[in-house]
Amino acid sequence: MSEHSKYWVKIFKALGNEGRLKILRMLLGGREYTVSEIAKDIGISLKSTSKHLIALCNLGFLESTGKMGRVYYKIDLSDYPKIREILKKVF
Repeated sequence: MSEHSKYWVKIFKALGNEGRLKILRMLLGGREYTVSEIAKDIGISLKSTSKHLIALCNLGFLESTGKMGRVYYKIDLSDYPKIREILKKVF
C-alpha cells in the first residue's frame, strides 16, 4: 500500500469514530474550546477526549493554543477543503 493510501486510511479511521465526529461537529462553529469544555459537551471522559484531540491534531485537523495555563483547540481544515465541505454537509 502506498504512503498516500496509508494516510487516507488514517483519515477515514479518524472520521469513523463517533467521539471524534462529535468533537469536529462542535468545533466546526469556529470557536475555541478547552479539553474539559469539549468533554463536558460531548459527554465523554477527559482521558478519552484528550486521546481523540491528539489523534485529530496528529492528522492536522486541529490547532492548539496555550492561554492562561489552559490549552484551547480549534478546527483547522485549511489543508482539507473537501473534508470541511463533507463535514458541513453531514452536520
